[in-house]
Amino acid sequence: MHHFVWDANPVALSFGPVHLYWYGILFATAILSGLEFMKWAFKIEHKDESVIEPLFLYTVIGIVVGARLGHCLFYEPDFYLAHPMKIFAVWEGGLASHGGGLGAIIALYFGAKKYKCDFLWLLDRLVIPTALFGFFVRMGNFMNSEIVGIKTDVSWGIIFARVDEFARHPTQLYEAFAYLAIFLLLFWIYAKKREKFKIGFIFGLFLTLVFTARFVIEFVKTRQADYSFGIGLSTGQLLSIPFLILGIFLIFKAMGKKEQK
Repeated sequence: MHHFVWDANPVALSFGPVHLYWYGILFATAILSGLEFMKWAFKIEHKDESVIEPLFLYTVIGIVVGARLGHCLFYEPDFYLAHPMKIFAVWEGGLASHGGGLGAIIALYFGAKKYKCDFLWLLDRLVIPTALFGFFVRMGNFMNSEIVGIKTDVSWGIIFARVDEFARHPTQLYEAFAYLAIFLLLFWIYAKKREKFKIGFIFGLFLTLVFTARFVIEFVKTRQADYSFGIGLSTGQLLSIPFLILGIFLIFKAMGKKEQK
């Protein structure tokens, strides 16, 4: 069986010794898309637009710091505890989505408190572009030929030439398009149906859908953590469970109730 061979150069442009990576371009696109969405949401709901940029800065810092610490502590704790200064070497790669999500929530909590905004209301809006953020980031992983799946014989398996010569599940694409579909659904609910639900519903639905997708896709993803719990579940799956439970709780709490003003 012939499989598609993927051997893309992760560098988009080079200016002498300076390299511009596809991952960086897509990451920046994700951030800017989120900012523009929040400006639009605040405008149509007649909220104070002056707080958007400082709140978004809180969120971006939370994502980056949380994602980095999450990778170091969740996936390679032995190495980073032995070499703590390596935690700051973000240019060497290593970001964890679970840590990024937790970091964003914590940072936004403090930002909302400082600028006197409804924390859960903000989360309902912010998670919509966050789903799109996930799409861009996973496409960046695809351009880097990283976070690949296990070996497979399925016809849509891809040979990542920068990894090895075996066909593998393109798990980056699985996640990317799952997140894109989630973004489109959440956007439609926000634009057309938000008045029908209590605050917290969109956030809960986001958590439920994203971490269900993550849990399922982990079954065909190569192991990322440098340790194992020996219970048949990956670190990514175990980290998804608390987010999934919270999401289901928020959905049931908000279902069928109008959003409070």
